[in-house]
Amino acid sequence: MNFFDLVSDYVKRVPLGRVSTYGQIAALAGSPRSARAVGWALHRLPTEKLRYVPWHRVVNREGRVSTTCLEHTGFDQVRLLKKEGIRVKYIDGNYFVDLRKYLWEP
Repeated sequence: MNFFDLVSDYVKRVPLGRVSTYGQIAALAGSPRSARAVGWALHRLPTEKLRYVPWHRVVNREGRVSTTCLEHTGFDQVRLLKKEGIRVKYIDGNYFVDLRKYLWEP
């Protein structure tokens, strides 16, 4: 399996109502210093895979929604997280998830 496939596989394991971080997924995929590459892998997911890979459950190490993708915006991510019962706070122009409450511990 290549890195992108590993990222998809581990993101699929994040349960409903929980989040993971880019760094956490990178470490699980065997490349702990590749958090940015996780973001790139999720960005590159084909449209048909977006239904099966819960990309919206991945946030940065601060719990911040940090996507800059124009096709799947931060607002889209927040909407999907809220739909799963995850509380998202808006602070100083950014959206945050409380990692103490919602972080997935594999």
